[in-house]
Amino acid sequence: MAEDVLQQKYDTVIIGGGPAGLSAAVYTAREGMKTLVLDKTAFGGMAAITETIDNYPGFSKGVGGLALTDEMTAQAERFGAALAPFHEVTGISTKDKAVSIEVGDTVIQARAALITTGSTYRRLGVPGEAELIGRGVHYCATCDGPLYRNKRLAVIGGGNSALQESLFLAHFASSVDILVRGEAFNGSDILERAVAAEKHIRVHYNTKVNRLARTSPASPILIEQQTGDTTNRLETDGVFVFIGLLPNTHGLNGVAADDRGFVLSDNSFQTNLPGVFVAGDVRSGSTWQIGSAVGEGVSAALIMRHYLDEHFPGWHKKTGPPPTSGAPV
Repeated sequence: MAEDVLQQKYDTVIIGGGPAGLSAAVYTAREGMKTLVLDKTAFGGMAAITETIDNYPGFSKGVGGLALTDEMTAQAERFGAALAPFHEVTGISTKDKAVSIEVGDTVIQARAALITTGSTYRRLGVPGEAELIGRGVHYCATCDGPLYRNKRLAVIGGGNSALQESLFLAHFASSVDILVRGEAFNGSDILERAVAAEKHIRVHYNTKVNRLARTSPASPILIEQQTGDTTNRLETDGVFVFIGLLPNTHGLNGVAADDRGFVLSDNSFQTNLPGVFVAGDVRSGSTWQIGSAVGEGVSAALIMRHYLDEHFPGWHKKTGPPPTSGAPV
């Protein structure tokens, strides 16, 4: 993307090129809003590195994450959105109904902005993990659990997420081994009792995972685990890691967040900064699902259109009418 796109003024700048941001861009650009989408990496977000998405509506046999987000990117571009990957936002502020977005030494001016930077699954950081992501190592049971019907699974984590997702996975798997680093769960009593009553679940306390390995795509995953001074291996067909999520909020100083760092908003996706909205996985209260991220992106885009109508009357005269390629949906 040519650097001159950073020198222009926009109706809206979307910070983050995952499913929420790309879906919003389709709608803002189609509504006639001059739109720029920024991302510090390539477009697609976490969805793009998911080998198969099995629960996105409209794909009876599932869809590759990269294929899906590539289509979203092309669609946003078709409606006229400017796309600028590999541009990291380093600051955001508002003054006199204008939003300033900093990208290095450049300041981009916009009438509104949408934060869709998403979140990142907290990883184990052990050898073998990165190579197996989406190929046996997963971070979303709802997304990938049904792929392992009647298979052996391992869950790594000891909080509520690990407990809830283990119970969910037990509906599909032949067995679920929960590997807990501490000497006890750090979750609710109700969930702990439910896990204890589930015959397909086994719990291993004081267990540290040192390494993940797989000799071939068809072979089981070997988990090298350490309990005290004893090191052994567990064979499983899939590994689900639930040790927390990290919001991608670098460069968003001044935007109010909850105690975990996720961006706060009202029912209209408005943050504490006037004209700055948020949608998708980085928003406090998100469900962390691709389908809901897309829906939030679309909803935020339509709300931003109303925001421009209210605060910048006649803005269409400066940016031109919306495209007429089909009825709105």
